Amino acid sequence: MSNNNIQSVRGMNDLLPDATDTWQGFEAIVRDWLRRYGYREMRTPILEHTGLFKRAIGEVTDIVEKEMYTFIDELNGESLTLRPEGTASSVRAVIQHNLLYDGGKRLWYSGPMFRHERPQKGRYRQFHQVGVEALGFAGPDTDAELIVMCADLWKELDIAPTLQLNTLGDQAARQRHRQKLVAYFESHREVLDEDAKRRLHSNPLRILDSKNPAMQALNEAAPRLMDELEDEALTHFDDVQSLLRAHGIAFEINPRLVRGLDYYNRTVFEWVTDQLGAQGTVCAGGRYDGLIEQLGGKPAPAAGFAMGMERLLALVEAGGRALATPGPDAYIVHAGDTARVFAWQVASALRSAGLSTILHCGGGGFKSQMKKADASCARYAVIVGDDEAAARQVTLKPLRDATEQRRTGMAQAIQFIQEATTQKV
Repeated sequence: MSNNNIQSVRGMNDLLPDATDTWQGFEAIVRDWLRRYGYREMRTPILEHTGLFKRAIGEVTDIVEKEMYTFIDELNGESLTLRPEGTASSVRAVIQHNLLYDGGKRLWYSGPMFRHERPQKGRYRQFHQVGVEALGFAGPDTDAELIVMCADLWKELDIAPTLQLNTLGDQAARQRHRQKLVAYFESHREVLDEDAKRRLHSNPLRILDSKNPAMQALNEAAPRLMDELEDEALTHFDDVQSLLRAHGIAFEINPRLVRGLDYYNRTVFEWVTDQLGAQGTVCAGGRYDGLIEQLGGKPAPAAGFAMGMERLLALVEAGGRALATPGPDAYIVHAGDTARVFAWQVASALRSAGLSTILHCGGGGFKSQMKKADASCARYAVIVGDDEAAARQVTLKPLRDATEQRRTGMAQAIQFIQEATTQKV
């Protein structure tokens, strides 16, 4: 790379204004949706101690083994990592600040995550997630509500991913299943791929999640975790399913759905689509009752999910829905010495009234300024000439419909634009 041609790091993309408008529209929908469900935002650092993710995610996972951006802090020799996901950081903050001292908490976060993966459509090295964590709630109703929440958001976004559901049971059942899996795969070692051989004794459950077509038949015949589950875990899973059916949520049981993070137990789920190529998962989560204790806190149940913003926005775009925030309410066009002074006063009055306003800068005649007003996507051109300035008036010209322009006083102009803006919304 030439010093004269510095570009962004591969897989870490710029969001330019047109894209940012769409993101802001999406984020506004998400904030309102989470507010309606009683979730409060929490913001954690992008950089954490590496040990947090090794303990939470699991050392023998693709994320920890291959994908984390980890480095040694030269000042103190500590190993630090750019966060690859948000749950570990959220739980760390909850423990550190003792947020569960007075009962359960409903929290959410959003922001960039980092994984060193091969960049492709829908998968980037810097990507963004919205995550929801319901901490301190043990019942199947919490699991079901998380899924119903997602379904509500999909309706708002006019998208239709499908739901896959599974249960991983509790630790004793997983341990019994693990022993049977190891024995089963050992007896078929000659057909295991290199990934499966590497995971055989460290994390055999992840072999079931293999995307290698040559492994599919072997995995289909593997011992089933469902056969090891105790009554309590089965009842929990049955209750989740009953609640989803009661809310009209369609789902498919996928016994090979294990998730890529070690902290999950009992309910796990993924919302998937076939419209984004290989990167079909747009939202995933489940229950992780042991994680708070695992990271040093007092034992407490927990469940949550995370959704990839890039993938969701790609799915929204594929469906033709526009989320971009509207252009400014007004673009002030002015020419003449007296008009220039008055135009500043007009801009101040419009902004004080809560209207988004661009004041033309850089000179030019009315014709060139009107072209820029139109290109700004403003709803109205507010025209100020010396005649208008002398009369303390403005001329309002609609730019997005065929109604006639009008000349009016400032108070009436503000009221007219406000009413028109409200009608548009």
